[in-house]
Amino acid sequence: MFFLTSLQFYNSEISASSYKMGFWASLCPAVFLLLLLSTTLMSETNNTVNQIMKSAPLIDGHNDLALQLRRYFNNNLTGLDLNTLKKTHTNINKLKEGNVGAQLWSAYVLCSSQYKDAVRLTMEQIDVIKRMCRKYEEFNLVTTSEGIRNTTDKIACLITIEGGQSIDSSLAALRMFYDLGVRSMSLTHTCHTPWARSTEEHSDIVPPKSSLTDFGQEVVWEMNRLGMIVDLSHTASDTAKAVLQISKAPVIFSHSSAFAICKHRRNVPDNLLKMIKKKKGLVMVNFYCGFVACQKVCNISNVADHFDYIKKIAGYKSVGIGGDYDGAVWFPQGLEDVSKYPALIKELLRRKWTAGELKAVLRDNFLRVFGKVEEVKAKLKNVAASEKEIPLNEITNKSCRLSLRDVFPTANSGHSLWKTVPPAFTIVCTVNTYIVSLILTG
Repeated sequence: MFFLTSLQFYNSEISASSYKMGFWASLCPAVFLLLLLSTTLMSETNNTVNQIMKSAPLIDGHNDLALQLRRYFNNNLTGLDLNTLKKTHTNINKLKEGNVGAQLWSAYVLCSSQYKDAVRLTMEQIDVIKRMCRKYEEFNLVTTSEGIRNTTDKIACLITIEGGQSIDSSLAALRMFYDLGVRSMSLTHTCHTPWARSTEEHSDIVPPKSSLTDFGQEVVWEMNRLGMIVDLSHTASDTAKAVLQISKAPVIFSHSSAFAICKHRRNVPDNLLKMIKKKKGLVMVNFYCGFVACQKVCNISNVADHFDYIKKIAGYKSVGIGGDYDGAVWFPQGLEDVSKYPALIKELLRRKWTAGELKAVLRDNFLRVFGKVEEVKAKLKNVAASEKEIPLNEITNKSCRLSLRDVFPTANSGHSLWKTVPPAFTIVCTVNTYIVSLILTG
């Protein structure tokens, strides 16, 4: 009785400031207590999420904002405000709200650019990312794992290339992209390259003879030597397996999910998850509903299922986050844009993930992989740059590829440059040679 009397008194005290609570309290004291308890627990959970994400700001493995900057604004940054941009899933205010500490920005060009102007277009995408990150004081352009660690009051910007078509089967182009600040590259996108197979089939692009050709292996080793992260998202399973077998450094899937949960060819099957664990690599879970639930509609719980499964097969040290925002159209309810990352961490907390595991997923796992990639680079510092070239017979579209050897043929090849020299010039050269020989012999 004393309890009920006290409760009624308490209800009358708070009714002025909280009519809704007072209503439920007068209707049913037990319901009121449950509401009060759930509100308290929710507040405590939100505080825990905030503390975890403040101590381990998220590193996201894949964001296609740069593609949308080309699509909507032709890469013109002067006509937009990236703080409040509404056309995209990403803007600066949303990144802050989502506790994003570092973002891998994708320099992506369409597969239709292969054998055409892929290198130029990729350079333009790298340029817009660099200009974006330099224009806004909230960003800090970095190229090392230490650069990410040292960025404490800004959002670290890392550049990645999506799709090996960007290098036009040239190791020299790969090295030049590294010099421009690129620190990660996926070997394929939705099309094959002449040296690596994709998960997708393009009707106008012939697949290579093997999942990873000899030149493809050379690309992987050169990326190891440079200190560039090898990204296996979009590669065929056999290609990924071949890379995992030969790479000297850990690799990542920057935006893929678990095949066992959603049987989409873009997702990672169990055998590769086990290889990732052995190689100490990383699968950064994609949020796109088509890969999460194999349909257009999904929710946070569907996404969390992938985290649980990858943790079960490969361990929590093999899990990261690669939302794929602005690269897809159907995102989960509750994870509609980059501001919503805390909702996922809240769900994983509810599923009994520990604070230490979540900090690893948010940040530490990627930093470990990137650090190992840099260690391999240091070990290979005395190895010379590869001078291997892709065999011309492996290039299916030769009409857009000039062979410089044919421009300067040898004299005995039947295509001597002397055939293009005027006869009078030949006579003059012969006379001059004779006169010089007479002078030298006295």
